[in-house]
This record gives sequence, C-alpha cells and structure tokens, in this order.
Amino acid sequence: MIGFTHFASSRLHGKKSKRIVFLCLMLFFSIQFLDALAVQRFPKPEFESGYVQPETMQPAARAEMLQIADVIVLVIMLSVISWLVVKKRSRLGVFAASVVSLAYFGFYRQGCICSIGAIQNVTLALFNSSYPAPLAVIGFFILPLIFTLFFGRTFCAGVCPFGAIQDLVAFKPQKLGTRLNAVLGLIPYIYLGLAILYAATGSDFIICRYDPFVGIFRFNASFAMFIFAGTLLVSGIFIARPYCRFLCPYGVLLNWISRFSWKHITITPSTCIQCRLCEDSCPYDAIDLPVTGTNPESRGTTIRKLILISLLVPFFTVLGGWTLSTVHETLASVNGKVRLAKTLVEPASSVNQTETIEVTAFKSSGKPVAQVYAEASRVLKQFYTGSWILGCFLGLVFGITLAYRMVTKYQKDYLPNKGTCLSCTRCVDYCPVRMGDDNLPAI
Repeated sequence: MIGFTHFASSRLHGKKSKRIVFLCLMLFFSIQFLDALAVQRFPKPEFESGYVQPETMQPAARAEMLQIADVIVLVIMLSVISWLVVKKRSRLGVFAASVVSLAYFGFYRQGCICSIGAIQNVTLALFNSSYPAPLAVIGFFILPLIFTLFFGRTFCAGVCPFGAIQDLVAFKPQKLGTRLNAVLGLIPYIYLGLAILYAATGSDFIICRYDPFVGIFRFNASFAMFIFAGTLLVSGIFIARPYCRFLCPYGVLLNWISRFSWKHITITPSTCIQCRLCEDSCPYDAIDLPVTGTNPESRGTTIRKLILISLLVPFFTVLGGWTLSTVHETLASVNGKVRLAKTLVEPASSVNQTETIEVTAFKSSGKPVAQVYAEASRVLKQFYTGSWILGCFLGLVFGITLAYRMVTKYQKDYLPNKGTCLSCTRCVDYCPVRMGDDNLPAI
C-alpha cells in the first residue's frame, strides 16, 4: 500500500509539473507566432545568394570561454542524467534535468553548440584539411557518444534540448506498431548520409539549414521554420518525439553505440512479474516483448532464412548504390560551383532575366571559364563516388532491417531495446516491482 501511494503521488506531481511547463511553452510559442507574422522594419539579410562570410581568425575571448563553459556543463549534465537513469532510476529527476538542459542549451545558448550539427563540422574537417573544427564542437560530438557507450542513450534522455522540448508535450502518445516504426526509422539514415555527403563536398550544412528548433530558441524563426517546428511539437502530443525517432541523424550514431553499452537501464532490477505495465508506458515502442515459444523454428527453416538473408543484403546494397549514383548530378546541384558552371553553360534564355549574383561575382573576378568547369567537374566526380557509397550504405541498412525482422529472438522478460530506448525511465516509473531508489516493497 505504501508503494502504491508513493507511485500515485509521484505520477500526479509529474503530470502537474509537465502541465505548468507546457502552458509556459504555449505562451512562448504564441509570442513566436505573432513575431513570425510581423512585418520587419529592416529586412533580414539574404543568405541564399552564395555569399560566404569570411572566417573570423581570432574569436573573442568571451566566445572561447562560453564554449569551454558549454563543454563543462555538457559533462556535468551527462554525468547527472546517467546517474539518475542507471543508479537512481528516477523519472522525476530526469524530467527536472531535461528542463534545466532546455533552459541552458536551448534558450540561453540558443541551440549552439549542437551535437547534432557537429556531425557536419567533424565531416568537413576530415575531408578538408584547411578547415579546423573547433575543439568545443569536437567535444560536443564525441562526449555524448562516450557516455552512450557506458550508460546508453542518456544524452537523449535529458541533455539534448531538442529531445527535452518534445518530451514536454508528449501528453497522449500513441503506439505506431513495429512495421511503421521500422519504415520511418530509415529516414534518419537518409538524413545522416545526405548531411555527410554535402558536408564532405563542402556544399552545404543541411542539418543547420533545416533545423526546426534553433530559430525558436533564438526568437528569430522564419514563418516556414516556425510551422515546421510547430508541426513537430503538435504531432509530438500523439507521436512521442517525432524528430528524435524519425529525423535526428545523430540518433543513428547513438543507436549503434548504445547497443554495446556497458550499464544500460533495465526495467526492473529483479524478477519480471509479466504485468505489462512497462509495455503500455513506453511511448517509443522501445521495449522488446517476451518470446517464449515452446516450438522453436526447425533447422530447415533457419537455414532457408539465412540463405535468403545472405542473398537479399548484398542485392539491396548494390541496388542502392547504383540507384543513387544515377541521380548524382541532381544531388550535386546544391553545390555552388556546380550551379555556377551550369549557369554559364546554359545562359539566361530571356534578355529580361536578372543576372545572378554568382555570375556577377564571377565576371568581376577575372577567373577563366575553363577553371570553373574544371572545379565543377571535380565536384561532380566527388558526388558520383559519394552517391555510390551513400546508396550502398542505405541499401545495406534496408537489407539488415529486413533481415532483423525475419529473425526470431527468444527471451523471457520485457527488455528495453538498447538501440532505440531513449533512457527516459518512464517504464521504471510504472514498474510495480521497484520504483526509483526508495527500496519499496512490491504492490
């Protein structure tokens, strides 16, 4: 009875806190919406012209100190969240810490430095020796991966501001089913591959360009990005964390590494009583259900499955590489050098058409046309090779996903899937065997 009273009071307190935060967010987004519709007296600068701002050679000392402080806060928050998840098993503590992370990394630091966007900086530094990635950016890229290797996806649980802001609105999450989750779960792999391809070729940072929440954190979201972020948050009421599960490219890396985590969260530290409360509580479909069939597959069925998998995976890998290589020119059209060469090859058909700023800058630079064509040709070759690699990667992922669904894994308990589990501790909060760290008796 004591355990039930503690359980009910903690759930009620958590819901009240969540509602208060939600009302504050609704007020904030209402102000953001009115600001997005307002007519600006001085229009914002246009960044679609291809102009590249000169790199600051000596950043201000304050900026360097803030980056160091960001890394220190990141380590502290990762340590606290990992302790709350693995040791204390406290949903209320994780929720409180996520609000702190949202306030600091989100609204105070305005979404920068971002572990998700750091993928592009690290990629560009690897493929372009003239670009030195800041140490703080490297830290934000590596540190969550290290903690994930030890404790699972605790970064997603309450450190990432993108996940925190979505977690606050997940009031009535509905389950999507394993098949739909598997299909939508392929999108982050596509996003990750394209982000790496465009960053490696120096074409674009698409993660930053289409970031749905940074404009909200900075109070300067355009109308289109405000609608995008609003759509994610509204859908997040019924589909928990849609960006984290079906868009986030950094989540792909965390998914891989978390599968080898040393101290991953468990639903119950003792014997599972098969009450199924954890299954109903998980909004991410991240709990593997028990499979205790008394008649396992025959040897012949297992061999046929293995043969089919060994044929399908290479087939989809090659098919994916060939398919994407056929559209490498379309993918390369994002690159500024390719666009300029295409404009010079195909001049404006109408005499009244305004000359682009890229063409104007090229004519004033005195650079020979042959050099522009040579640079564009080099970029096209990079995209051809990159498209083959990306296509093979996506085909391999699709083949492995299909093969994984064909394999039957036998287990006797409800276990969190180490890859997709976001370590939110909701299942722990619902488990009647033990709540948090209070050592209460079972109900």
